[in-house]
Amino acid sequence: MDIPKIIELLSYTIPAIVTGVVAYSFFQLQVKNENKKSRMLLLDKTKDQGLPIRLQAYERMTLFLERINLNKLLIRVGPISPNKNDYENYIIDHIEQEFEHNLTQQIYMTDECWTIITTAKNATIQIIRKTAMSSQVDSAAKLREVILNDLLEKQSPSNAALAYIKNEVAEIL
Repeated sequence: MDIPKIIELLSYTIPAIVTGVVAYSFFQLQVKNENKKSRMLLLDKTKDQGLPIRLQAYERMTLFLERINLNKLLIRVGPISPNKNDYENYIIDHIEQEFEHNLTQQIYMTDECWTIITTAKNATIQIIRKTAMSSQVDSAAKLREVILNDLLEKQSPSNAALAYIKNEVAEIL
């Protein structure tokens, strides 16, 4: 082959190869962008569908915290006998049953929020147990009275957890 023919062949081939490489790169970039856009749309759709479920979980845990608020709990759940230990166990069982009923809500909440809710529950139970161990408490009615009087001076643990839930929901919305 002679040199002018090779040069002529290269003059047609090189631009065709360069054009092919540029077109291939362009289409690869276009496909990547379309994939990213599809993923973003899917993620947005998932978030939109998941938001009502998350909000419902926060609502249920708000209801739980309201139900274990000692002021409301002791008024709603009266003594079953004059024995303070029976009443103590009865109230604690009430709290534990409420908690177990809402246990699955933790998958829709942040770990920090769930920890605060569990801490509020445990602190509420601790208040009941500490008060029941007091020497001034000798009956279920006295247990109820002492806990309610103590709550006049300080807040129920569930109030702090409720405030945290409200802040977290405000961030979501």
